Amino acid sequence: MKLNSVVNRYIFKELIPPFAMNLLFFIFVFLMRQILEITNVIVNYQVSLTAFLLMLTYSMPYFLAYIIPMSVMMSVLLTFLRLSSDNEIVALKASGISIYRLLPPVIVFSLFSALLTGYMAIYGIPWGQQSYKQMALNVVQSNFNVGLKERQFNDSFDGVMFYVSKIDFKDNSLGDIYIEDQRNARFSTTIVSPKGRIFNGEDRLSFILSLYNGVINQVNLESRAVHSTRFDTYDLQLDLKNAVKNISKKKIKEKDMRIEELIAFLKTAKTKSKKYYSVWIELHKKFSIPFACIALGILAVPLGVQSSSTRKSAGLGIGLIAFLIYYLLLSAGLVLSEAGKISPVLGMWMPNIIMGGLGIYLLVRTANDNPVEIFNRMNQFAGKIIRNFFRIRHTD
Repeated sequence: MKLNSVVNRYIFKELIPPFAMNLLFFIFVFLMRQILEITNVIVNYQVSLTAFLLMLTYSMPYFLAYIIPMSVMMSVLLTFLRLSSDNEIVALKASGISIYRLLPPVIVFSLFSALLTGYMAIYGIPWGQQSYKQMALNVVQSNFNVGLKERQFNDSFDGVMFYVSKIDFKDNSLGDIYIEDQRNARFSTTIVSPKGRIFNGEDRLSFILSLYNGVINQVNLESRAVHSTRFDTYDLQLDLKNAVKNISKKKIKEKDMRIEELIAFLKTAKTKSKKYYSVWIELHKKFSIPFACIALGILAVPLGVQSSSTRKSAGLGIGLIAFLIYYLLLSAGLVLSEAGKISPVLGMWMPNIIMGGLGIYLLVRTANDNPVEIFNRMNQFAGKIIRNFFRIRHTD
């Protein structure tokens, strides 16, 4: 009993370093796709470093809900891969400790991770999404040119649409400006100007667009009369209140909703629309993804033990393949559930059932010293990829 307790503490401690390393690595990978956008926001849109860090913080819960289960699987896989490669598993079996008695630290570690993932999914994601939205409102109110983008139509204002070809955020100057003003029911006004500049208004909810050397074309919608006027300087004042109101009134996405909001929607929904199924999916996803920590953690134990002859890099590849299969199952369940082909319950829990069931099957085979042929094929495939990779590097 004492030996088993020591082994459990030893394995639990061994799980922590690879978990931390994988967590940091996957966070970096997930954020890589945002580097260009983040750099553009900081350099060109004049957003402060504090605002950038807050944006990063608000987006982290969504990433962590998927990264933590992946990191759990990789940490368990790498830990048992090392134990098996160093013949520690063989030594433990010789001491009378079976594979089943090595599961408690894995289960406890997976449970802690599942609770953390559940907290991120249930509370973290809605908090992050709503906080990000509120921050966007504050940015729009304080500096509207953050929302301007080159070569894109902007219809944030009721009755006014404008298009800017070039923007210089250093001095807030604009180039090749096109504005269509339909705020007057009797007249349709089009303004074209080769250059202009943005000035902040007296309050935070307005700004002045100064245009230079342009043309105003005004059409009387009743008489169809057209008037054209050239100007040297023309100031157009735009009110941000409607723009801010439009942002704040945008429909709340399912992932932004708290559990009580999801349940309230399902209780009041009268028809089984696409929104209805999406809410059901999101509700079950908040619980099924945390449970993936346990299912993938169990699967990683036999994967690590039976892959003892592979390199750690190949073991990493095996783990990534397994998680890719899980993600494909989750995506398939999501698509089929949204289409109403299968129940959202089955669609969101099917990946856990399949991967967890596979883990239990492989665990029983491993405990009975019955190797699975698929491991030999996966090891050969991973080894072949590694050899080719190093051969290419040597050739270069």
